[in-house]
Amino acid sequence: MDIAVSVVCNAYNQETYIRDALEGFVMQKTNFKFEVLVHDDASTDKTADIIREYEAKYPDLIKPIYQTENQYSKGTGEVSKLQYERAKGKYIAICEGDDYWTDPMKLQKQYDALEAHPEVDICTHKAETVKADTKEHIEYLEPADKDTVIPVGQVIKGGGGYVATNSIMYRSDINLNMPEFRKIRKYDYSLQIHGSLRGGMLYLNECMSVYRVMAKNSWTVSVSENNEKFVKYIDLLIKSLEMLNKETDYKYDKIISDLIIKHELRKLRRLKEYKQMKQKKYRHLLSFKERTYINVCIWFPFIIKIRDKLKHY
Repeated sequence: MDIAVSVVCNAYNQETYIRDALEGFVMQKTNFKFEVLVHDDASTDKTADIIREYEAKYPDLIKPIYQTENQYSKGTGEVSKLQYERAKGKYIAICEGDDYWTDPMKLQKQYDALEAHPEVDICTHKAETVKADTKEHIEYLEPADKDTVIPVGQVIKGGGGYVATNSIMYRSDINLNMPEFRKIRKYDYSLQIHGSLRGGMLYLNECMSVYRVMAKNSWTVSVSENNEKFVKYIDLLIKSLEMLNKETDYKYDKIISDLIIKHELRKLRRLKEYKQMKQKKYRHLLSFKERTYINVCIWFPFIIKIRDKLKHY
């Protein structure tokens, strides 16, 4: 029997979380064959040991790669390329090593949904977000209140947090013809858009996974704590959106242009470029409180310095 679904799981220093992810894979009940492609990016903790434990127990299912040198730090995007190139399935499902699935029928349900909708390339579902270490509930990621097909314009507008990465299943053949906007920024937001271009995003309003917020060693934490990484991320995101606009013949120009302005403002906030933030195009995005704060920073910076000093007392 041919492999129908390839599960892609990338892990790095996630010994606290990886077992939940692996348990979510091995509990899946399907009437088709699937594989789990785990990539350990030279973890320095016990992540690789835990993966080896599952590899020994499920040798026909768990297919790992153990790097001896961290690939992500090279910034080449080779991890994604390597994983996608070795995937044998008609469909690819994603779950990072710090997230996990909760429904043993998840793969079957999404497989059946995509088989029933050949006009659609990507399927997602409702997911729960929790605090990384305590699993305390935060909220649900649910872009709709029923099963539906979400138009690509809405997917673009929703941004990367519109759906959980671990809810994504898509047709693997879209990777054979990757648009330039996705090559610029190989993250799940670009994948969500690419997968939605032909027929929208098929959404199942059933919670089948958990997304950990601000998990240790996650990409999100890495970017949020480092100004240089954050600026690079925003610059690539804007460049990708500009290319998307061009490649879609400016069909979604209003949505994309508004998003670019919002991301420019995010960057200016992070860099504390207050004078630039006063440009007219950003005004509608700033609250009265923030506009007041900006004016104080520009005209009375000593007040901010005094406030910051007082915080340390």
